[in-house]
Amino acid sequence: MICGWRKKSRPEQPPQDGGGGTRRPDRALKKMGLTDDEDIKVMLKGSFLWKIKSRRRKKERFYRLQEDGLTILSERCFKRARSKQIFSITHMEAVREGCQSEGLRKHGRSFPETQCLTIVFKGRRKNLDLAAQSEEEAKRWARGLKKLMAKVEAMSQREKLDHWIHDILHRADKNKDNKMSFKEIKDMLKMINIDMNDIYAYQLFQECDKSSNDRLEEHEIEEFCTLLMKRPELEELFHRYSGQDLVLSAKELGAFLQDQGEAADLVHAHRIIQTYELSEKAKQHDRMMLDGFMMYLLSAAGDILNQEHTNVYQDMSQPLCHYFISTSHNTYLTDNQIGGASSTEAYIRAFMEGCRCVELDCWEGSNGEPIIYHGHTLTSKILFRDVIEIIRDYAFKHSSYPVILSLENHCGPEQQVTMVRHMKAILGDMLLTQTLDGQVPKELPSPEQLKGKILVKGKKLPDLVCDPENMSFLSDNPEEEEEEEEEEEERVLRREHRRSSHSLQEIRPPRQAKDAAQLSQELSDLVVYCQAVPFQSLEQALRSQQPGQMSSFSERKARKLIKESGNSLVRYNARHLSRIYPLGLKMNSSNYNPQEMWNAGCQLVALNFQTPGWEMDLNHGRFLVNGRCGYVLKPNFLRNRQASFDPESGQGPGPRATLLLVKVITAQQLPKLNNKKNSIVDPFVRVEIHGVRADCSSKQTEYKLNNGFNPRWEETLSFQLRVPELALVRFVVEDYDTTSCNDFVGQFTLPFTSLREGYRHIHLLSRDGASLAPATLFVHIKSKKM
Repeated sequence: MICGWRKKSRPEQPPQDGGGGTRRPDRALKKMGLTDDEDIKVMLKGSFLWKIKSRRRKKERFYRLQEDGLTILSERCFKRARSKQIFSITHMEAVREGCQSEGLRKHGRSFPETQCLTIVFKGRRKNLDLAAQSEEEAKRWARGLKKLMAKVEAMSQREKLDHWIHDILHRADKNKDNKMSFKEIKDMLKMINIDMNDIYAYQLFQECDKSSNDRLEEHEIEEFCTLLMKRPELEELFHRYSGQDLVLSAKELGAFLQDQGEAADLVHAHRIIQTYELSEKAKQHDRMMLDGFMMYLLSAAGDILNQEHTNVYQDMSQPLCHYFISTSHNTYLTDNQIGGASSTEAYIRAFMEGCRCVELDCWEGSNGEPIIYHGHTLTSKILFRDVIEIIRDYAFKHSSYPVILSLENHCGPEQQVTMVRHMKAILGDMLLTQTLDGQVPKELPSPEQLKGKILVKGKKLPDLVCDPENMSFLSDNPEEEEEEEEEEEERVLRREHRRSSHSLQEIRPPRQAKDAAQLSQELSDLVVYCQAVPFQSLEQALRSQQPGQMSSFSERKARKLIKESGNSLVRYNARHLSRIYPLGLKMNSSNYNPQEMWNAGCQLVALNFQTPGWEMDLNHGRFLVNGRCGYVLKPNFLRNRQASFDPESGQGPGPRATLLLVKVITAQQLPKLNNKKNSIVDPFVRVEIHGVRADCSSKQTEYKLNNGFNPRWEETLSFQLRVPELALVRFVVEDYDTTSCNDFVGQFTLPFTSLREGYRHIHLLSRDGASLAPATLFVHIKSKKM
């Protein structure tokens, strides 16, 4: 018995593969160089591990690494049946040893911490919490999984493709005899999303069947796959530059590089040949063959994203308000804001995505401990202290630049003091408690100056010395929700309009007195550079607001300001931070268009990270660059305090119109859709531009019938960009469906300024941001000033 739960008996022998026999590592693990690794041997043999979901739900499963080195099989044995599940190493984001997940901290106490581990998946898939039979076994699985993840991360696109097709072949070989009949070949073609004509398929089959026994053996299967995976568009490109001898010299490669807009000198061409050419003989003669050329195009060097932008490349010494800052709304939620679960894991996922501003909705809890949840709803509750511990552990794992804690405080003075005590004790020196120089700031510090620091955003008691005009007065009700704050602001404006004969000083004192009694001095003192103040008007804010003061706007209020006073909002954001948040009426936690807010220079554009969709695709694309550190420098015309740029029309000095030409050539290995497992996708490509209103556009190719394996379009789409510095380019692949709405296959979004010209490949992402490798698009990009 463990905590009242009865341990079930398990089979004496682990489940065996359908094919029987001794399991040996195949060529995939040999290529990885892991066939003699002791940890991998244990994983290949398999282990009984406890799967922990709750205190009462602890299920013993048999986990085993498959021979492909990329998938883990999980089996549960019943008396008459066997339940199997498989997950891929490519879908894993991290492995945590010990009780380092919310689930294990809550439900894993019956197991020693040294026997526990957590597998964290990419996207929205829940963690897998496991407990081994011994500490040694847990360590071997943790080490082995990390080794496999590292190998996968280091794979080239060509190697990923090879692993992918090998896995398909393994699944299609039903009787596991390493031979394939024509029927098995047809099944394989359907698995890889291609509906090939039977006559042509059989023609290829016979061409490879050298033994003439109607079954392809191992080397014949490889030949079939080679024919199947030919890339005629890449061969045509290679032949265009190589000439009659079908070999690229360094000079000919230089001509190709010049057309790509890259360095075309012989030294650079020689370096590429030595890096990507597969033939040692060709390397010696400074020549590149077709395979080497394809390796180069499918490597990071051929990616559409400028690889220099994958590191921090921007100036990080400017004031905080000069950057777009990745911001999460209701960070604690894993689902909708009415009945969804609150979890510390949501903060970890946000930080690992580069988020630099997280929200904490703090409410009175029992036993004097503040809690976090979405007030007045059925969402579950988590301890404020637990969230602060997670922030300490994960805030700077992915990015070293400052984190802002946006506190929505609904606690009384006593529990506010408890909040302060937890933050100081847990965060220690990471918590910023005073200005960097001890002086009243004349402008906000830079991300570089605040590296490794955690800032608190919240309300602050008025300082009559630093704020003699009392412009930092607090709102009437400190427990009001953000949407209610906007309504209160509108009521204040209406009252002031009616009482135009009274001064602001005559209206404010009772508001201050009431709130001062409810905000503790201790919590007020933690607010240094991000003091939340009510918004009166842009005119008043530009005239009187201090650099360390900021306001929050609902999406509706922000749109109104952009429409009526867009340029003033741009100038406000050149000096102050502003936070935009979704309307509180969105019960399903849907998002708004963040691009509208970025156009006006708003920095903290808060989105529901738990809700996938095109809005989060844009957010991911915006912060994909600059090392994914969560800070992206705004264009110069959004940083100038005297800027004349109008976000509504896109007019003003600075931006220069650009013509963008996107030639969609091919796609490769598109995934099958869950609702079309027995049919083939009919893909088309849509290219979207998200920017100022005049630039927003969407164009698409024709669809290709029954081919998700290697559809080819050769269609050029053109776009005129008035403000390219703000534009995001989103590539979307969908499945054309004549009977219902088109189905999403994959997408990729990036800033226009980080897009590379020439022939480029694009790695597609799923709806929740996970990689769909080896699924890619192949395009040609060209742009020119107009």
